[in-house]
Amino acid sequence: MAARIDESPTPYHAVATAVRELEAAGFSDAAPGETPAVGSQYLRRGGALVAWTVAEHHNAGSPARVVGAHTDSPNLRIKPQPDAGSGPWRQLGVEIYGGALLNSWLDRDLGLAGRVVVRSADGPTTRLVRDNRPLLRIPQLAIHLDREINDKGLLLNRQRHMAPIWAIGDGPSFGSYLAELAEVDESDVVSYDVMAHDTTPSALTGLDEQFLAAPRIDNLLSCFVGVDALLAASSAPGSSIPMLCLFDHEEVGSVSTAGAASPLLGDVLDRIGAALGGDLESRAASRAASLVVSADGAHATHPNYADRHEPDHQIAVNAGPVLKINANQRYATDAETAAVFTLACEAAEVPMQRFVNRTDLACGSTIGPISAGQLGIPVVDAGCAQLAMHSAREMAGSHDPAMFLAALTVLLSA
Repeated sequence: MAARIDESPTPYHAVATAVRELEAAGFSDAAPGETPAVGSQYLRRGGALVAWTVAEHHNAGSPARVVGAHTDSPNLRIKPQPDAGSGPWRQLGVEIYGGALLNSWLDRDLGLAGRVVVRSADGPTTRLVRDNRPLLRIPQLAIHLDREINDKGLLLNRQRHMAPIWAIGDGPSFGSYLAELAEVDESDVVSYDVMAHDTTPSALTGLDEQFLAAPRIDNLLSCFVGVDALLAASSAPGSSIPMLCLFDHEEVGSVSTAGAASPLLGDVLDRIGAALGGDLESRAASRAASLVVSADGAHATHPNYADRHEPDHQIAVNAGPVLKINANQRYATDAETAAVFTLACEAAEVPMQRFVNRTDLACGSTIGPISAGQLGIPVVDAGCAQLAMHSAREMAGSHDPAMFLAALTVLLSA
């Protein structure tokens, strides 16, 4: 898991990592208009990916079992005209993406990665770029100049305090740096989506390596467990069509061509049904019997802030998958989908926990409610417990991914 996370500093790299693993297992790229009736295919769209396996015994009314996750995480995104600075310091202008824990990006070695669109004879071409050198740093103000910080807390202004330093004195612009990274002339760089990432390698930590410390655990852990579950289920599919859908832009609302609010997954389901000779009735029958597992990180009970958690629903790492429930539909789990997930954990012989948010605190959300509303397919929200969610570097249990994988494999193989 650690190596795959380190290979995936952006949503685009995460999709590329997943595609390499799928292709190694025999999956092929299903371009629009080329959906075979039987076989293992995938479709990628920027930072999103859908993959599935249709077996000989499947038909247009066969239900789908889908693991849904998201490839994006809160971070710092480079602005279109980023060259900035104060005095001799050269800095990069950044925009905060999603609900980042801003303080976690301070005093940290940061690299750059993303995608660059360049000119070519055949039209614009997209290239993935990654520079894992410690290029950027956002130094925290010394305590001598902020004596009250430990009593009144750290207050960070997104515009004034989060611009990273990357050089001093004269030097190349960000545009020329990016052109060199993409191995093109600067005039050939048309546009880019580039972001900062933590360069510290992921690691197993704690006594007996009980923990995983890594960037983007939320939600790459679920993404790659989902890839493994699909591969396992595809070796011997059951009556359902096993599928994986990795969306982008969950952290900013999912409203995009690659987000859960897009028709991406619904279109693929329709393509599969059409390839199997389906009609409107078979489509309705398939969706009614289908299930989406919204796989995303769950809040472990923080030992230093136990009062911020529901006292009767304590969640631990390395204690099994977490079923997430919210009466106000911030999670899409209901009694019927909860039962399906509970029985899958029993069949996989793994423990299961139930998370409910403290009633007087606002609850986060996932792709679950959005997927339910877009597709009309029952959804269950579940995931692995973790701490430091939305930090530049997060923490989870090192034993939980295997237990979550066992449960998801049972679900996708049904």
